Amino acid sequence: MLRKVKVENGFIQGLPAADPRVTSFKGVPFAAPPVGKNRWRAPQPAADWEGVLKAFEFAPISMQATPGLNKEDFYAREWHVDPEVPMDEDNLYLNIWTPASSADEKLPVYVWIFGGGFQYGYTSEMEFDGERLARRGAVIVTVNYRLNSFGFLAHPDITAEAPDAPTNFGLLDQKTGMEWVKRNIHAFGGDPDNITIGGQSAGGGSVMHHLTAPQNEGLFNKAVVLSGMFASVYKNQRMPGSGKTLSQVEEEGVKFFDFLGVSSLEEARELDGEYLRQKALEYGQFWGPVVDKQFVMGDTLKLFMENKRLMVPVLLGHTSSEFYSAPTVSSLEEFEEMARELFGSDADDYLKRCAIESGDLEEVIENASFRTIEYANRLVGQANSDSGANTPLYYYNFDPEIPGDDNAGTFHSADLWFFFETLAKAWRPFVGKHYDLARQMSNYLVNFISTGDPNGKESTGEDMPKWEPYTAEGPYGMVFGDKAEFVKEQPDDLMAFLIKHYFRSESHG
Repeated sequence: MLRKVKVENGFIQGLPAADPRVTSFKGVPFAAPPVGKNRWRAPQPAADWEGVLKAFEFAPISMQATPGLNKEDFYAREWHVDPEVPMDEDNLYLNIWTPASSADEKLPVYVWIFGGGFQYGYTSEMEFDGERLARRGAVIVTVNYRLNSFGFLAHPDITAEAPDAPTNFGLLDQKTGMEWVKRNIHAFGGDPDNITIGGQSAGGGSVMHHLTAPQNEGLFNKAVVLSGMFASVYKNQRMPGSGKTLSQVEEEGVKFFDFLGVSSLEEARELDGEYLRQKALEYGQFWGPVVDKQFVMGDTLKLFMENKRLMVPVLLGHTSSEFYSAPTVSSLEEFEEMARELFGSDADDYLKRCAIESGDLEEVIENASFRTIEYANRLVGQANSDSGANTPLYYYNFDPEIPGDDNAGTFHSADLWFFFETLAKAWRPFVGKHYDLARQMSNYLVNFISTGDPNGKESTGEDMPKWEPYTAEGPYGMVFGDKAEFVKEQPDDLMAFLIKHYFRSESHG
């Protein structure tokens, strides 16, 4: 087993995972600490070290609200359970699980980016244990990055100092971690020419940013976007902070510096990190990716649909009960006015679908609601097919029964327990059918990581249900219910209408 390896900065020693055929390396530095003069700066190279670095424990998590304290936070029960987890501004570390016995095995590599709205989250969350995926013959890497004001602040002084990297430091951290993997993963038995990046929620949104960043050409060959694309036709339904320009965030940065009581970048960099964390939480601003025209070029969904992206296979999908969008209106008259404004000549068709003739506003609004992530996934699937891009997209809907006294349904992120096959760590009373489904989902994922095609055989040697790519003619996907089943059903009437209207309106400018 590969218990000790040599990377560009020195030797690293790992530990046997629970399964000793897998070695874990935790807390491996991939960049210099982003503190002092490196605060609000693109990640800098890591320093060499003497001797052997013992990569036995996760590094501290990024600066954020203390996990587990807010009992109104759903995830404080799910996996953000430890208020004592170490936290530090020195946080640019990654973790690796490898089943390799030698450095020449050229195993497929999966680089994972966690979610959390760009405000919180960490690689040591219990659901992200890479061991079960590694057992299937892949090298699994989880990369940490700066969050909230530490990762996405902008200010005129920062732009003047570094116009090529004025913000989006969290995304640049991820990119730097990927570049480190590209240069070093061969030492862990990984293939630097077979790298997949993946993420969920804000992690999936991050993957979208990396897919649409031209400077990432050649950095990875496949992508996984779990609940990471969003689109809505209704007003005021955008993700918080999305689409902000550099100048807008610079203005907010000036206000934030005033709030901190500093008048320059130099003074702000001298502040204690914990003090800054507390003040940022008090300030209460959302800090996320900024359209800086350096790394983030624009709306990632639009860029993706225009094929202004890295043309690699993508596995994408959502859970069945997350993020519904519905119009905010107070009368049927207001609803009809909104419909005519949004849909123009298609408004009568839309109003009929929503059963406006019923005269029941609640019923109409319910009929008008749809899943924003499904809508985005189907838009990119249609665009990919119509453009003849010839890069396969594999679409899924996660729809099993989720046990628990909270009756949470298929909540946002529920599929993480399954894709990582870490159900045994959950408090939920999962039973045999859930473990069977998790085994299937993990198999599909590792097959995709390996070849760009999720199809393959079960551990019994039988073929798993065939997962076909999404096309305009076959807009179908894998349904992960009590078991995996590829379902050849068209989208519902409203979803079909919304997609048709979108492309009709786009074709007319």
